[in-house]
Amino acid sequence: MSLEEYKKKRDFSKTREPSQPRKKKESNDLVYVIQRHQASHLHFDLRLEEEGVLKSWAIPKAPPQETGVRRLAVQTEDHPLGYEDFEGVIPEGEYGAGKVETWDRGHYLSLEETPAKKVVEIIGKKLRGRYALIKLKVKDPEDKNWLFFKLQESN
Repeated sequence: MSLEEYKKKRDFSKTREPSQPRKKKESNDLVYVIQRHQASHLHFDLRLEEEGVLKSWAIPKAPPQETGVRRLAVQTEDHPLGYEDFEGVIPEGEYGAGKVETWDRGHYLSLEETPAKKVVEIIGKKLRGRYALIKLKVKDPEDKNWLFFKLQESN
C-alpha cells in the first residue's frame, strides 16, 4: 500500500506526525486504535492495520459501544504504522489541524473480508466484540462511505 496521499497532505517540517512507517513490532497482533480528533469538527479516526499500513476511517460521532447503533465511517488515506502512537496538536494551517488523542486502543482479528465488507473482532479497552464495516455504494470505487457497527453476539 502506498502512503503517497498521506505524505502529499503534510509538511513534516511543521507537524510532528510520523513521516515514515515504523517497523512491525514483534507481536503478530494487528493494530487497532481510535483517535479522538478535534479538527474543524470533532470526529473519531478508526485505524486498522492491514498490509503494512493503517487503513483509516473518520467517524463523525462517538464509535458505537453497543449493538443497534450505526455510524457513518468515511474512508480516508492510509496512515503509516506508528501513527497509532501519535498524540498531540497538528498545527494550524496544516491538514487535519487540531488536537489528536487516543480514545481507545488494542488489537483486532480479521474474521471476514471482501472489498465491500470487513468483519473484525476488536479487543480494545472501550470497544470489545465483533464489528462490521460495510461499504455503502459497492459498485462505486470512488465512494468512501461505510457503515461501522457492533454485531449482535452469537450464542
